[in-house]
Amino acid sequence: MEDVIIKIIKEQKPQTTSQLIKIIQSTTNLPEKEIIAVLDQFEAENKIQLNPKREQAFVSGGNYFFDPESVWYWAIIVVAIATIVTVFTIPQDLYPLAYFRNILGVIFVLFLPGYAFIKAFFPMKLPTNTSSENLYDIERFALSVGISIALTSIVGLILYYTPMGISLTSITLSLLALTTALATAATAREYHAKSITKQDLYFRTGEN
Repeated sequence: MEDVIIKIIKEQKPQTTSQLIKIIQSTTNLPEKEIIAVLDQFEAENKIQLNPKREQAFVSGGNYFFDPESVWYWAIIVVAIATIVTVFTIPQDLYPLAYFRNILGVIFVLFLPGYAFIKAFFPMKLPTNTSSENLYDIERFALSVGISIALTSIVGLILYYTPMGISLTSITLSLLALTTALATAATAREYHAKSITKQDLYFRTGEN
């Protein structure tokens, strides 16, 4: 068990205890309680230790929205706003600008809501240095498209039973509000998850 854990720490470089436990579980099929007990024992015996880097300062909640790790949030907001502007300012028959309008519209309807939804419910991913990382990105993209279609359908259904009805303006503004709310919630959850585990970052073995 000791060799397995040290090998995982060195090769896959988990960033948190929970990530280390998940990797060990996938490798050994041991229950979580037993793994935690072994890790506690190894730390007590100084076979594994937490790196002093874990004490580094962590940005505050408000500043996290402007942290480089939140670039995806502002990318979503910029694309969403750009879509709104083009939809209401560029006519459908005004070529070639209409192509730009249509591309943004497809991204806005078929990707952004689902991507923000996925980020809100899965704010952090397991940082394994294997080819499975590519599979994870493919799965995230596919789920984002599927969930976007579902969310757009639900929004349309809700609007159908409201006085606003289904129109270009109502559906566009509703999707903008939904996407912004999900993206903001996702960023807040991401910050919360990282602030909880920040004291647990970066493992190293006792022999280092």
